[in-house]
Formats: sequence, structure tokens, C-alpha cells
Amino acid sequence: MSPKSKILIIAGSDSSGGAGIQADIKTVTALGSYAMTSITAVTIQNTTGVKSIVSINPREISSQIEFTSKDIRPDAIKIGMLHSSKVIKSVIHSLNIINVKKIILDPVMIAKGGARLIDEKAIDLLKNKLIKKVSLITPNIPEAEILTNTKIKTKEDMIFAASLLISMGAKNVFIKGGHLHSKNVYDIFVNKKEIDIIKNRRITTSNTHGTGCTLSSAITTFFSCGKTLKKSCELATKYVNQSIRSNLNYGKGHGPINHLSSSFIEKKFR
Repeated sequence: MSPKSKILIIAGSDSSGGAGIQADIKTVTALGSYAMTSITAVTIQNTTGVKSIVSINPREISSQIEFTSKDIRPDAIKIGMLHSSKVIKSVIHSLNIINVKKIILDPVMIAKGGARLIDEKAIDLLKNKLIKKVSLITPNIPEAEILTNTKIKTKEDMIFAASLLISMGAKNVFIKGGHLHSKNVYDIFVNKKEIDIIKNRRITTSNTHGTGCTLSSAITTFFSCGKTLKKSCELATKYVNQSIRSNLNYGKGHGPINHLSSSFIEKKFR
């Protein structure tokens, strides 16, 4: 089986393998594409929390992006953890050089255990510069609250926050609704022309480490293969839900999901 597309992942490393660039690589590979990487930080963590974060020099991040893309041109780019304004500036500079059109931004700000992964200057730069350069931004509810300075308690609040992100320059927004306390989970896709609400029954489990990283990488993979953004979000949500449903139960805290659930997607949704 040959890879369907080539994906460049710009994100931090998770030593436990459940989130970050490890989850991204697993997702892209499981869905049949080829993964390349630019590592922005090394996090020392496990399912119980983040112990420490080691930053990668912004010049080295840019070098990874540009040198890799010069040899193997990516069909799409997934961006995850960008923890400082210097890192974001270096990534924007490199994106201008390699000029890839399909870019998915997962604005990683808070780890599953609650650790803050980004500083205030970086948040401002992300809001004012980076979201205008990408095809889609995929915040969860706490991230959407930070980006829009609003409180989100209902799916109507999610739509309002998405509209604020559109007014800031985002082309498309996919807000993940897992943090709302309800029997059903509502994920919302919004652009200037449409609003699409994806409804799924909540899966009761604490093993959801890496769901955001996995979802954005799955969206990137489907999008890189020619699916529309809306369809890519729908397929990626099905893949993540199936991965959660496996309930691996690794570790003593928020355990990882099962990235090897892609055969379900291949059979039923291709």
C-alpha cells in the first residue's frame, strides 16, 4: 500500500506517546498517508501530567520545516503546539517560504492535566497573525474561550465564539464540544457561508489523552487527499470516536486513545 498523501506536522513531542507529534504520526500513518515532522518542543509527561517542557530553538524549527519541504513537498500541514511568540514568528516565516495552501491549526494551549503550554504573547500573535494564514482552526472549548475572551456553556455559545474567530480572520473554524457537560457532544464547523453541527453520543471514559491532536491530524489527512474541509471534519470525528471507544486504559491518569481504529473508517466511510 502506497501513502495517499504527504503531511508535514509542526508540533511538540509527548514522551508518553498519547498526544503531540507521536499521536500525529500514528494518525497520519493509520489513515494511509506519509508523516514528516518539525518538532517545536520536547515535553516530559505521562498520563498523569506534564513534568517539564524543553523548547527547541526557533531557527531549528524553521530549518526542519524548510529543509524537509525542499526535498519532500507536503500536500498539507498540521500545526500543533507553538509555545512562544518567537516560535510562531519562525513558523510564519517558513510557511511563507514553502507556500503550502492546505494548513490545519490546532491551537494547543492547555494539556489534558491542566498545564499551560503557551504564553500570552504567543496567544496574541496566534490571534492576530497565524489564524489568517491557515485553512482551518480547531480549538476545543477552553482554547476557544481564551482566543475569543468569552464563556462557552452551550452550543449556541460555541457558534458565537466561532463567528468571532471568523471576524478575526479565520477562514474556517471547527470547535470541539467535548468539554460541555451533556449526554451528547456537539462539534461545530463554521465559515462565512455555513454552520454544520456534528452530534455524537458521549463516550464515558477518562482515556481521552491526545484526542485534539488526533482529530486535527485526521482532518489534515482527509483534507490532503481531496475531501472538503467539512467532510474531513466529519470523517475525522468518526475516527476519533472509534479510537476513544476502544478504551485502551493505559497508565494511571488520562490514558491514550487507540489510533489503530482506522480500518473502521476505511470500510465504512471511504
